[in-house]
Amino acid sequence: MSTPTKNTTRKQGEDLLLGRYEIGKLLGHGSFAKVYHARNIKTNESVAIKVIDKEKILKGGLIAHIKREISILRRVRHPNIVQLFEVMATKSKIFFIMEYVRGGELFNKVAKGRLKEDVARKYFQQLISAVGFCHSRGVFHRDLKPENILLDENGDLKVSDFGLSAISEQIRGDGLFHTFCGTPAYVAPEVLGRKGYDAAKVDLWSCGIILFVLMAGYLPFHDQNIMIMYKKIYRGEFRCPRWFSPELTRLLTKILDTNPETRMTIPEIMNNRWFKKGFKHIKFYIEDDKLCSVEDNVDDETNSMSDTSVSETESEVESRKRFPRLLRPASLNAFDLISMSSGFDLSGLFEEEGKHSRFVSDAPVPDIISRLEDVAKVVSFTVRKKDCRMSFDGSKEGVKGPLSIGAEIFELTPSLRVVEVKKKGGDQREYEEFFDQELRPALQNLKTLESAEPSRVPSDTE
Repeated sequence: MSTPTKNTTRKQGEDLLLGRYEIGKLLGHGSFAKVYHARNIKTNESVAIKVIDKEKILKGGLIAHIKREISILRRVRHPNIVQLFEVMATKSKIFFIMEYVRGGELFNKVAKGRLKEDVARKYFQQLISAVGFCHSRGVFHRDLKPENILLDENGDLKVSDFGLSAISEQIRGDGLFHTFCGTPAYVAPEVLGRKGYDAAKVDLWSCGIILFVLMAGYLPFHDQNIMIMYKKIYRGEFRCPRWFSPELTRLLTKILDTNPETRMTIPEIMNNRWFKKGFKHIKFYIEDDKLCSVEDNVDDETNSMSDTSVSETESEVESRKRFPRLLRPASLNAFDLISMSSGFDLSGLFEEEGKHSRFVSDAPVPDIISRLEDVAKVVSFTVRKKDCRMSFDGSKEGVKGPLSIGAEIFELTPSLRVVEVKKKGGDQREYEEFFDQELRPALQNLKTLESAEPSRVPSDTE
């Protein structure tokens, strides 16, 4: 077998997109973009790459549109939404590096015939979870249909194509959207009226159409003459087939209500008896810029406990029980100390949101963790722990979704610890209020070095 020459290696490098991605087959294309399957040669992971022609979007005046789509995809990170990993660009192209969903479009599955009720219900539950998540973050899809819903290898649903989506900041003074958009068979009657519409209610109408299609195998409003179809939609003229259960028929009648004021809402759908059957709330969090699912792990304390001949106080025994596998905090090196100095902190160059706040304490690690847990309980946060790293996830839907905070404990010296706190998600103002009213006072009480202020650690001369 011949050894590859330098020229061959250089040729392979040139064939890679930005030195990392090996481009595969074309998956689809539109007026301004093409989507390819690709492989990350470093991780061997498959991705989908949306390649956008810069010249075409400049001529079409779509720069703001592309920027909004990027912003929206970064805002709606959810297990049932196709994930945007990164955006790269050259002089002539823009590249969206996205999650590759292997199962294809939901439309292809429905085209083979109607689905069983349990399967349709599962897809509808995941769709409503994703759409509700989008709405809580002020994002409205406005083009929901089976062609824009993908299925992964596990048979789970993924909402895609946010090209026509809008954000709450675009709402006019009357509180409504006015842009006519969507696919004719899935568009809500109030959009046809061209008098302004509530985009959340429009998305719900489309979800109702999708549910009908999954269960029936055909559209509730359909006619070869598009104007006749629009009249049927406007009047709400549809009939459920005989194999629909009474519960499902009642649910669809409430979702496909031509009056948006009385149309069913997402909380009402989630509380519906038909919908709730087998439904599980999706729990997830973002760690190191990756989407992670929450699994309930039960620690076996009896296996983690070890015999000891050294006598322990009651508090030490309790700490050992609560933190059986707690590792020693990572030590800070010289570079870490320099970067923590206010004049040399470069973290803002690398992180999109959230600022670090740091505290110095000589309290034991278990005491610091206990104090952080106590603060979390006061505001009903969910706590996740891994060694000396903690995450706190809020239960309330804030302005920009639930507040999410990360904390990590480092060892400065054998007797001193640094606690680093950072906002990971949610609204900055809500984080600042929580930080000032709850977190700062709790951590200040732990500090035994009166001279140590937040975001400051002793220098090597102190």
